[in-house]
Amino acid sequence: MIETGFLVLFLSGLLGGGHCVGMCGGVAAALSLNMPKGARRLPLLLGYNAGRIGSYVAVGALLGALSQAGLSMAATRPWQITLYLLANTMILLLGLYLAGLSTLVTRVERLGRPLWARLQPLVARLLPIRSVPGALAAGAVWGWLPCGLVYSASLSALATGNWLKGAGIMLAFGLGTLPNLLAMGLFAETVRRYLQKRPVRLIAGLAVTGIGAVQIARALVALNAGM
Repeated sequence: MIETGFLVLFLSGLLGGGHCVGMCGGVAAALSLNMPKGARRLPLLLGYNAGRIGSYVAVGALLGALSQAGLSMAATRPWQITLYLLANTMILLLGLYLAGLSTLVTRVERLGRPLWARLQPLVARLLPIRSVPGALAAGAVWGWLPCGLVYSASLSALATGNWLKGAGIMLAFGLGTLPNLLAMGLFAETVRRYLQKRPVRLIAGLAVTGIGAVQIARALVALNAGM
């Protein structure tokens, strides 16, 4: 079995910061505007992000459990490798998007918009947030925002064939996204301007593309070896 490394998913989340700010920046900014200033700001931001990452981990565990039930037989190995290949194709496409070379991945994000349209009002009902539990709840809903990067990581979790590994994959990914989104909540405009700079986007995008390409090559080698 080929494995999607936790480090790969962490780096994908970290280097995908420009996309995170583009997709989640508006949510982060809206949440930031509805929180108190000063010392209480950081705990609430941590609460938002803990809730968001918690949703990712739950999705990873669920998808890993589903694949554990359906991909347990040796005969299904090609399907597992195919999922792995698809997940890393998504990562490659996302890298091209970050670099400003393709918008194909944004079409995938449209699939989750109907669900987000139903969940978004829940965040509005929770505002203004003045407590960490409230921030956790808002963050948990935020974790379902349609995002090509999250979908890529989710496919990687599905390809693990194990609920614990699936949860771990999504945890690694979520922790990778944390620095950018936490900074976005604290220094919104400064972070946004930096991450949207063309050289930053190009370097980060090509790095993510490289990660996806290497993983795709591994999948193809594994697939050929199984034939």
